[in-house]
Amino acid sequence: MKALILAAGRGSRLGPRTADRPKGLVELGGKSLIARAITSLTDGGCSAIALVTGYRAETLAGLTETRFHNPRWAETNMVASLMTAEPWLQSEKVIVSYSDIFYTPETVRALAAAPGEIVVSFDPEWQTLWEERSSDPLSDAESFKRDDSGTLIDIGRRVTSFTEIEGQYMGLVKFSPAGWKKALAAIASLPAHEQDRLDMTSLLARLIAKDVAIATVAKIGPWGECDNESDLAVYERWLAQGVLTLP
Repeated sequence: MKALILAAGRGSRLGPRTADRPKGLVELGGKSLIARAITSLTDGGCSAIALVTGYRAETLAGLTETRFHNPRWAETNMVASLMTAEPWLQSEKVIVSYSDIFYTPETVRALAAAPGEIVVSFDPEWQTLWEERSSDPLSDAESFKRDDSGTLIDIGRRVTSFTEIEGQYMGLVKFSPAGWKKALAAIASLPAHEQDRLDMTSLLARLIAKDVAIATVAKIGPWGECDNESDLAVYERWLAQGVLTLP
């Protein structure tokens, strides 16, 4: 099992913290988010890890043996970065990770072991985190629903009720070569300008609409995403209080 960290974006919502580095190099608890991801992926059993670079690519040199590069990072979205790593995705199973999240090796192992051509991890305990991050959790949450077999049937919509949310997508997805082939077909069916704008949850939603099965696996242990400085403040407070332990 290989792993790919999508680290091309700046993360402008993190303000001055990303003036000289991509968002994945922002530190939490004295260690960068990418360094934490590399630790979790390695300890979770991934044999090789690559980065997709973009903004300030030179700052990521030496972190992994393999790097792919999205030269159009400023005008494209996450799926365009993903597509730069096609040689890996076509050849074997790959766990794809956002660069602005933290998670445990146990979650990585569970995702790696889960059957399915495409598998996503999710946080069923999302509401506690969202209530800390926002006075209106539904304003920033997205739909996430599964059928009785655990297959994903809805993701990425704006919601008006907690009943539309079984969890939140964590920014971790596993593609087998067969699963990537189906994803690539869905991407190729779009005009070029729509391909450029496509984010990961929108891709997953399109796959669901095409009756592509997407399996799910719940997280094990802590997880969080760092969209902005207030998110980091929540985690730093939890670390100080002993509520949060990071890998």
